[in-house]
Amino acid sequence: MEQQEDRFTDPAYRAAVVDLLGTLAYGELSAFIRLSGDADLAPRLAAKAAVAGLAATEFAHYDRLRARLVEIGADPEEAMAPFVEALDGFHERTRPSTWLEGLVKFYVGDGIASDFYREITTYLDPDTRDLVLGTLESDQRSSFVLQEVRQAIGEDPIQGSRLALWARRLVGEALSQGQRVAADRDTFSTLLTGTGEHPGMGLAGIVSMFSRITEQHTRRMAQMGLSA
Repeated sequence: MEQQEDRFTDPAYRAAVVDLLGTLAYGELSAFIRLSGDADLAPRLAAKAAVAGLAATEFAHYDRLRARLVEIGADPEEAMAPFVEALDGFHERTRPSTWLEGLVKFYVGDGIASDFYREITTYLDPDTRDLVLGTLESDQRSSFVLQEVRQAIGEDPIQGSRLALWARRLVGEALSQGQRVAADRDTFSTLLTGTGEHPGMGLAGIVSMFSRITEQHTRRMAQMGLSA
């Protein structure tokens, strides 16, 4: 506990954690809002219930992140505010037109973001690391989306080509969004490059990180039956 408290005496580290939790919290809140709307598009009652359950999970994650921000003396709304425009812009540019596009967007966007945040957790204090990893659990989300998308492609193979193009567009938009956020906020790079006595991964490590994220994305696309 003493080591954890010492880390929060470093202003650069504390600012980085507040930004990380802020962007995660708004991401979870906006996911809850989007999924609540997507439930109306579901073609079956069972699917509506499943998506509503996913939305409830996202809100529970948001609530835990909000509580952690309060715990470390940050205002949750102020912590989320810098990321609202970028995340809302991403969602506006990638508004799905069908039920399946919504599922693929959720799976692809959530997957890329989760991979990035998992990489960052290596450099967090234990309590914050456990919280972030807990919000990234995706077994329930993955199994439902995979089942729905695979079934749709099996019934109509043309859907596979359309959804693969859609997924590639999502990746491009997600990377552009990440670059915009990084340009405005240098706190994430602070976590990756290190603060004080806590070294980061260095340039070579950052290159390797993005390589791993790309490989994970390719694997997810294959699991859905789509080409990356």
